[in-house]
Amino acid sequence: MDNRLSEPGTSPVPEPPRRSRRVLRRVLVASLAGGVLAGAALTLLPGERRHPVAGPPAPGPRAQVRTQALTTVTYGVPAALPGLTGLIGRQEARVRAQPRDARAWAVLGSAYVERGRRAADAADYPRAERALRTSLEVRGTRNAEALDGLAALALARRDFPAAKQYGEQALKAAPKQWSAYPPLIDAYTGLGDYKNARATLDKLMGLRTGAAVRPAVMARAAAVYRDRGWREDAVAQLTDAAAAARTPAEQAAWLAGVGQLAWERGDLPDALRHFEAALRLDPDQRAAPAGRARTLAALGRTSEALAGYRAAVKERPRPEDLLELGELYESLGQTGPAEEEYARLRTAVRRSVDGGVDEELLIGQFEADHGDPWEAVDRLREEWRRQPGIEVADALGWALHRAGEDEEALTYATVATDKAKGGGVRSALYVFHLGVIEGELDRYGPAQRHLEEALRINPRFSPLRVPVAREALRELGDVPDEPPPSE
Repeated sequence: MDNRLSEPGTSPVPEPPRRSRRVLRRVLVASLAGGVLAGAALTLLPGERRHPVAGPPAPGPRAQVRTQALTTVTYGVPAALPGLTGLIGRQEARVRAQPRDARAWAVLGSAYVERGRRAADAADYPRAERALRTSLEVRGTRNAEALDGLAALALARRDFPAAKQYGEQALKAAPKQWSAYPPLIDAYTGLGDYKNARATLDKLMGLRTGAAVRPAVMARAAAVYRDRGWREDAVAQLTDAAAAARTPAEQAAWLAGVGQLAWERGDLPDALRHFEAALRLDPDQRAAPAGRARTLAALGRTSEALAGYRAAVKERPRPEDLLELGELYESLGQTGPAEEEYARLRTAVRRSVDGGVDEELLIGQFEADHGDPWEAVDRLREEWRRQPGIEVADALGWALHRAGEDEEALTYATVATDKAKGGGVRSALYVFHLGVIEGELDRYGPAQRHLEEALRINPRFSPLRVPVAREALRELGDVPDEPPPSE
């Protein structure tokens, strides 16, 4: 049976803060995972005037949802999916009535991007591109709102060169507008330009941002700290972001991030607590259901994990979630259900590619382990040439190993785990890949160290790969200590 995913991608084109209040943060994490914090009133958007007299009536729930959705697309703060859908309807009516309203077109395009990302529906991305380009045509190339939207669209499509281009244009058009910085940080990271990613974060942290957007700034800092291996600082930033969040949807996004960090370090109870808290706050949260199912599987609660995954992939599944579910079935010896999920994965990837998403990384990862490793190598070599980030380095190294090219594979696996080359993130999977490749090259000492390190980072990082790591360590047994290659 041919498992190949044949459709290529079609993309269009600081030091951490002081660790203060640690005890308070621990208490705060527990309280956040246990319930919803009381919300606060949103600040006004730029250009809006305050009511001239005191004491206007508090907005009702529908008005709050509308305001939160508008804040999302103008500030980049997570909002509830129903609010985004309502905002899109209103903006569509507005641009029909006023086709020369550049801001309305920009808000509409950005809302399409956010809804597509949140709902895992790439069909919204071509609509977003048309709306954002119309906004540029109406107002001109110094339209920061449209450029921000195009940068966010490029990131959703995993097109980091385009995101960099639009992000730099947006920053030039509005250097003091904070929303230009996060997409640019992500673009630099995806291109392997970690120096510029950190420098851009420094500039972002130096801006005077309002309370409404400060949690999103802290979340962006957390992502950079995580990539540098500063896990405690990343957790602290995301915890503070969740505490300061002003809506349930925003709080859920940051709590899901805390859950992911807990998962990566192997703290399964903490991960489960945060994923479940995120789901209670926002049932439409996309990362939390799969994270919860992944954690349940690692805890040995297999039936609950399978039910959780099936719920997560029931409608418009993310391809990566289908891959995880298929591998869980495979680890249980259930090859029939695994193949069914892989078939759904191919369908989901085709739909995603039709929306302009570059899925070459995921296709390469799938082909390396479940299809044709040389197909994976060819795709990932081109992806590395175009956008050489750490994820691609790891995937290309593993594909080369699976194709039998271990000498070359070691080069990329080393890049993915070498702090000096940007690979500071503590990933059990990356270190596992490195250890297996070293073992194939008879570098037994480094292989043993790295396989043991992978299991220390997260002893249950993969239902398929953990047994492989343990078996490899048993075969290695006691080996003479060897210096790492860099020494």
